[in-house]
Amino acid sequence: MANTETALKEALTSIEGATGVALVDYTSGMALGTLGGSKNFDLGVAAAGNTDVVRAKMRTMEHLGLKGQLEDILITLTDQYHLIRLLSGRSGNGLFLYLVLDIKRSNLAMARHQLKKIEQDIEV
Repeated sequence: MANTETALKEALTSIEGATGVALVDYTSGMALGTLGGSKNFDLGVAAAGNTDVVRAKMRTMEHLGLKGQLEDILITLTDQYHLIRLLSGRSGNGLFLYLVLDIKRSNLAMARHQLKKIEQDIEV
């Protein structure tokens, strides 16, 4: 089991094209940890904003009566992928990993695979 800091470092260093990563509590909108980003890209602000995305999707699923579990959400920009991976299990309830990828340097399928592996190892 990896602690939050170790898991974030692993995501940023092992996932090709990763430029930022955060562990976020979507009930409060607070980033519990961030790594990467830049002066032009504040991961704390992005994490807080993406809590609205997660909440909206969960409300929509509830209204539609969908019983499946939300795994991840992909937002595609012209130069970036933003991947939101909800943590499953008891310790991950209410949390998600938020990953920012450079679209030119990343492989989305591999990033999803690696993020899922990191999620399974994380200890909150």
